[in-house]
Amino acid sequence: MNSVAQSEKSALVQFFAGTPQIRMIDFLLEHRLTDFTKTEIAKGAKISWATLFNHWDELERHNLVKATRTVGRARLYQLNEDSPIIANLKKIEAVLMRHAAGEADEVAVMKVKARK
Repeated sequence: MNSVAQSEKSALVQFFAGTPQIRMIDFLLEHRLTDFTKTEIAKGAKISWATLFNHWDELERHNLVKATRTVGRARLYQLNEDSPIIANLKKIEAVLMRHAAGEADEVAVMKVKARK
């Protein structure tokens, strides 16, 4: 994978290799204040509806997502911020981001040294 495509992915998705569950959680983490239909989550997570359908029960079973409201026939969902699993995933993502930033700093220093 080229570095541009890699840098467009969050630290969480990069580390956990983009499993469907992580992609859905990551999308919802990035949009914490908004609720979405399952279709919108699938599109935002860049997975198919079938993939979402195959993995959604797992997210609900572990209380990682919660239904927020119903609009017409559509049910909307958002990340369950009260979940200890989500709280820990947010901490892991923060650590991964700091680590990635540190690695980027090291690469920049090495490039500067190489030019001298």
